[in-house]
Amino acid sequence: MASHIGKLPVTIPAGVEVKIDGQSFTAKGAKGTDSYEIPEGITAQVEGNEIILVPADDLRPTRAKHGLARSIVASMVKGVHEGCAKTLDIIGTGYRAQAKGKGIEFSLGYSHTITVEPPEGIEFELPNPNQVIVKGIDKQAVGQCAANIRKLRAPEPYKGKGIKYSDERILRKAGKAGK
Repeated sequence: MASHIGKLPVTIPAGVEVKIDGQSFTAKGAKGTDSYEIPEGITAQVEGNEIILVPADDLRPTRAKHGLARSIVASMVKGVHEGCAKTLDIIGTGYRAQAKGKGIEFSLGYSHTITVEPPEGIEFELPNPNQVIVKGIDKQAVGQCAANIRKLRAPEPYKGKGIKYSDERILRKAGKAGK
């Protein structure tokens, strides 16, 4: 029994260069370069325009690493080719964001504004004052940066005010029952 995710091949799109040196995997594309150290017990091979990850044995930890390694390799190939992005919506009266240099300054109902600087390899885009797009080539770094921004004012369940992912659904609660 093998990992269902791990045994799927990763297609290499045109314009992406892949290099495998032992356990070291490097992908180079139009957006940049990213590298990953493949876990012990997993070997990567390039066959045609596909990357195939093969486990050394069928033990449970190896199967888990097999699926994880395949997912990370697929995210890297996609990231260097077209990039990764997360969109955040800011909901609430007076809540907004504005560009300040490379960073963003948030007004979220606190007595002060909060300035967030982008980490290495991440950039912010503000299509309007109530929407922030976090972009980069590393899917994990983009997701972590978006989560840190969301944490500044997480959406509350009564009015839905706060910062939420654009595809997130907030479960609303009923307020106090009136007489």
